[in-house]
Amino acid sequence: MEAEARMLGFCAFGIAPASDDPDRAARLDSWLQEGMHGTMGWMEERAHHRRSPQGLWPEAKSVIALGMSYAPADDPLHLADKSEVGRISIYAQGADYHDTVKKALKHLARWIVAETEKRGLGEAGVKVFTDTAPVMEKPLAATAGLGWQGKHTNMVSRDHGSWLFLGEIYTTLDLPVSNMGRDRCGSCRACQDVCPTDAFPAPYRLDARRCVSYLTIEHKGPVPEDLREGLGNRIYGCDDCLAVCPWNKFAETAHTMKAFLPRAELAAPDLADLLTLDDAGFRKLFSGSPIKRIGRNRFVRNCLYAAGNSKRPGLLAQVEPLLEDPDPVVAEAAHWARDRLTAVP
Repeated sequence: MEAEARMLGFCAFGIAPASDDPDRAARLDSWLQEGMHGTMGWMEERAHHRRSPQGLWPEAKSVIALGMSYAPADDPLHLADKSEVGRISIYAQGADYHDTVKKALKHLARWIVAETEKRGLGEAGVKVFTDTAPVMEKPLAATAGLGWQGKHTNMVSRDHGSWLFLGEIYTTLDLPVSNMGRDRCGSCRACQDVCPTDAFPAPYRLDARRCVSYLTIEHKGPVPEDLREGLGNRIYGCDDCLAVCPWNKFAETAHTMKAFLPRAELAAPDLADLLTLDDAGFRKLFSGSPIKRIGRNRFVRNCLYAAGNSKRPGLLAQVEPLLEDPDPVVAEAAHWARDRLTAVP
């Protein structure tokens, strides 16, 4: 099974039990009770499904956890001081990972069903998931031995660093489980210290309400003013806490799927160009990209915050037409950016 998974592009493989894990469920409940999920209401609404695989599918006995590498060839932080461009998270510069990972998961699931039948072992029930269902992907991946949840709460692998897309196959097969991943963060706190908005109240705890990825992708309204400067020139997601992880030195780009290689136009896009996007232009530019799902208005809002942080008055030519944008959130962001840029000495 693992050999077949690797042929499909998965570089990490492990198996976890589908049974309840009281500690995992308790951590989720505590996080939700503290409101750290922000406006992501679905996290709370389907918490009963998320607490354990069997909460979502009672017949499941095992979880096959898989990972695909999207390790970048360049330092994700190299655009931090280039205020004329927008920074897009590494994972979103190529093809939509949902499509690539799910296609491979479906291939593997069909292979499992066929192999089980061929060996006379009965019928194998399977369900595939990749970030589109109430599945606790990172804790399950850690239980399956793919790595461990680091202090930034994301997966860390000894072989692939922090650059893994995760996917799962729930199955009715009772499979031998893998050894659980061991936490190897030690005393390191690089990911905690680099966060531009102080989104980590403690190691292994993320307050999504302050996270740049949440604010630029999931949050629909105006970003709180006290957090806008911390966005810098990040216009979709944030790689900072991932990029500084020392374990990334072991991540080899040879494992990176070609589909995840950055598109030239998304690697370092000019803010001036992005600020002029209308809905049709936005859809054309981000066709086949995960960025498309947030829509033109939220994306341009992010670009306006980046413009306001840029200290480049030359961007006023693109900002001022947005002062009367039909979307009130965009218009408010344009006024904020205009005020910041006109105050530049």
